[in-house]
Amino acid sequence: MIMKMNPILAIDGYKVSHRVQYPQGTSRVYSNFTPRSDRFFSSPLADGKLVFFGLQGFLQWFLVDLFNEAFFARPEDEVVSEYKQVMDSYLGKDTVAVDHIRALHQLGYLPLHIKALDEGSKVPMAVPVLTIINTQPEFFWLVNYLETVLSAELWKASTNATIAHHYRKICARWAQKTCSDLTHLDFQCHDFSFRGMAGLQDTMQAGSGHLLSFKGTDSIPSLLYARDYYTDGEPYFIGASIPATEHSVMCMGEREHEIETFRRLIADLYPQGFVSIVSDTWDYWQVLTEYTRELKNIILAREGRVVFRPDSGNPVEILCGTGADEDTRADRTAQEKGSVEVLWEIFGGTVNAKGYKVLDPHVGLIYGDSITLERANEILRRLEAKGFASSNVVFGVGSFTYQYNTRDTFGFAMKATWGEVDGKGRTIFKEPKTDNGLKRSARGLLRVVRDEQGELRLHDEQTWEQEQEGELKTRFLNGKLINHEHFEQIRQRLAAQS
Repeated sequence: MIMKMNPILAIDGYKVSHRVQYPQGTSRVYSNFTPRSDRFFSSPLADGKLVFFGLQGFLQWFLVDLFNEAFFARPEDEVVSEYKQVMDSYLGKDTVAVDHIRALHQLGYLPLHIKALDEGSKVPMAVPVLTIINTQPEFFWLVNYLETVLSAELWKASTNATIAHHYRKICARWAQKTCSDLTHLDFQCHDFSFRGMAGLQDTMQAGSGHLLSFKGTDSIPSLLYARDYYTDGEPYFIGASIPATEHSVMCMGEREHEIETFRRLIADLYPQGFVSIVSDTWDYWQVLTEYTRELKNIILAREGRVVFRPDSGNPVEILCGTGADEDTRADRTAQEKGSVEVLWEIFGGTVNAKGYKVLDPHVGLIYGDSITLERANEILRRLEAKGFASSNVVFGVGSFTYQYNTRDTFGFAMKATWGEVDGKGRTIFKEPKTDNGLKRSARGLLRVVRDEQGELRLHDEQTWEQEQEGELKTRFLNGKLINHEHFEQIRQRLAAQS
């Protein structure tokens, strides 16, 4: 993949000293990774649940591929020497031992057992999505040693998969009310976030979370990530896009010839099929009220759709108008009417079985700037109030949505709840008196089961026999990925819970 660093160094600095800080005789550490709270997540349809996603990709690329290629496959002395050089420079010469790193390399695999919920599951707050324990006594230190990278790699994929799911819920809610069919839903939200993400790895993982709920994306790396880590190599449709312009293209055509740029795009370059044209380079309302009328016959003669893309301003007002939804005065301006109503007046359309207006299929709209869950919901609400089906617009969902989040959005944390010292198990927990209850951890061995309503529930302080039961299933064992799932399985699992 992207990084070829020695994965044994993918840690917070304080992790290197924890091995000697555990009690003498420690032989096992049992930890879990849990979303603790959705208090920082805002959605009109918030339901207190997280969409769990991203584990299989992380396990394969990091714990299997990267460890095998950049740690175990390298000469032992080379790996140990690199670790020592880094630690000598970082914490002082000979302050950190290296024998445990040498022993791990000699073992030849990661002695870990990771159990997790099915990806695509909707998980209530305070229910762990995975547990991890060492399988060889001398490597007890390895469990929480990996906490930092595990957290960094998993919180965002799940967070963005959850956000995408909420976009889908909003779109489906209004489609059920205003549309005769739901065929547009897979492409109603399109991922535009690549350029605003924190690099390629971030883009691939977070973008794959979007693809659980939608099939529209401009993030090709996300398609590759889903293909490489969540399919069996057979042809499988993950996502797609359409030809589209950017402002440099429109500017290069010069302002005084802008309509000719439109004409060339829809008549010469793309005489059929979908094409998206950014339309606010200079005067968006001139494009929508004048150019469309002049090009109307060409547009209607095409086999396909011309999609107009406004890219600035208030998206709710641009699409739905600045005037009151009930205002039907003939002398309203284009701005007061909004884009959907303007296109309806020029191109017309049909009224579906539920009584809502659907634009002529030769024209459409996509808005891809500063869309949020709240704005998407408000746009579709206002369209319904104006008598238009929700299928008349597509949302470009960018980094304004997918990057304005942190690990705290769902309060993710990895904590140890059980350990073994001198052959005896210990139930451990944290419960800070200075906290409001959020940081109180579970206790002991954990089991997650479904109750009579099918909801996931946590049971702590379990016996080892009880811990083996429930919804947490083996995903990684002693260096190998277990129970590989296809992307389509995960998509279908999530869709069934919508």
